[in-house]
Amino acid sequence: MWKSAHEHVLKLTVYEPGKPVEELARDLGLREEQIIKLASNENPLGPSPKALEAMRTTLERSHFYPDGGGYELRGAIAERLGIGFARENIVLGNGSNEIIEFIGHAFFRPGDEVVVARHSFAVYKLMAQLFGADTVEVPDPGFTADLDAMLAAITPRTRVLFLANPNNPTGTLVGQEAIDRFMAKVPPHVLVVFDEAYYEFLDEEAAPDVLKYVREGRNVVVMRTFSKIMGLANLRIGYGVTTPELAAVLQRTRQPFNANGIAQAGALAGLLDTEHMLRTRQITHEGREYLEKEFAAMGLEYVPSAANFVLVKVGDGNAVFQAMLRKGIILRAMGSYGLPEWIRISVGTMDQNHRCIEELRALATEGKLPA
Repeated sequence: MWKSAHEHVLKLTVYEPGKPVEELARDLGLREEQIIKLASNENPLGPSPKALEAMRTTLERSHFYPDGGGYELRGAIAERLGIGFARENIVLGNGSNEIIEFIGHAFFRPGDEVVVARHSFAVYKLMAQLFGADTVEVPDPGFTADLDAMLAAITPRTRVLFLANPNNPTGTLVGQEAIDRFMAKVPPHVLVVFDEAYYEFLDEEAAPDVLKYVREGRNVVVMRTFSKIMGLANLRIGYGVTTPELAAVLQRTRQPFNANGIAQAGALAGLLDTEHMLRTRQITHEGREYLEKEFAAMGLEYVPSAANFVLVKVGDGNAVFQAMLRKGIILRAMGSYGLPEWIRISVGTMDQNHRCIEELRALATEGKLPA
């Protein structure tokens, strides 16, 4: 039967997630508490205490189906976004990844084109493949999206252009001025998707405003998530913000009850816990500054980051990844992104950051890092 599957599905590249703590514990015979995971850009503080309390309460109602329309959460998101937004602008997803899938269901056909920066989130290309669309990867000098080059790559076959900002896995940020110039020239047949999974880590003065394009009724979807700054990655809950017309289209593509009730309760409580988000942003900024300072002191090339991770050049990325695994530290090798000499390190607690740097320095002493 498998021979009759769609050819583009059979050729699909499987996404590589960060190695789970449980798996490494089994492999090395370690206790889970001996392992630190700095691979998947997770929140080292964990969820908001308010989110945990809300989820525990909701567990008592596990025998009921959730609110399939996400009425309370969508309303709270719209209120947080401010004037010009209502529930009708919000689509909930099983992680913001699912919003990408909704877009594929709604707009991709075999032979369509999707434009992305070369070193951008792998799921854009995987989702295009899933629906038989072709991905046009545009060079990104300095690991930053080149919006002029992306504009030049648009053809009549282009359906969607993805821009992660800040970008994963590079951590780079495109500013407001460049985005405004870009949006002034995007043709009307192209849907622009701004992936802002790491938006909340930005200082207010540095954060571009792309929601204004939604208020203007442009062909734009803005994706955000509860996985990162709110520490709810295990729940798989995210959302898209777009015009009511586009939102209505995307809503038609989702499965009933795609956002489970426990996730909705945790996300709603987490959204209202600004203290937890501010604390997370503070430790992220401090930890990122420490990592970048230490990389510079070690003579390692790195990409200055606006997110909660840093991309650093270590020579043989997979060898360093494996060596750090043996020390009980999970990082992320970047070979699957076409960056075999690089690893991505998520910002952890300061104790975790110190241990990571200590072990990297040990590898440098052993001659396993560039001199």
